[in-house]
Amino acid sequence: MTKDPELRYTPQGTAVTTLRLASNNSFKDKSGQVQKDTCFINVIVWAQAAEACNQYLKKGSSVFVEGTLQSRSWQDQEGKNRTTIEVRAARVQFMPKAQGADSKQADSGVEPQEVVNLSDGGESADII
Repeated sequence: MTKDPELRYTPQGTAVTTLRLASNNSFKDKSGQVQKDTCFINVIVWAQAAEACNQYLKKGSSVFVEGTLQSRSWQDQEGKNRTTIEVRAARVQFMPKAQGADSKQADSGVEPQEVVNLSDGGESADII
């Protein structure tokens, strides 16, 4: 995560948390040189799951997210039309912390911990 979670509430009292993530990708270009690319992604988490993410996650945390893409549009302060694509979380897993500066979480051998599973309609959050 590139920032701490941002928790807010709708006028009806429903919790909404925005997670700001970065996904790193390495690839070889035509000349065989390794290139790195980073994609920044906003993830929207709702209800009890939003509160759990806000409580347990922080900048630097690793998460695994499944969800659907959603697009939204608005006008900025200058009157320009803006559009963004975000992930509406259906499932969020907290990943284990790395075991030192040089270790990679994907190689840690530890299964991710199921934290939030929204597939039953968005009202459950299982903390393990």
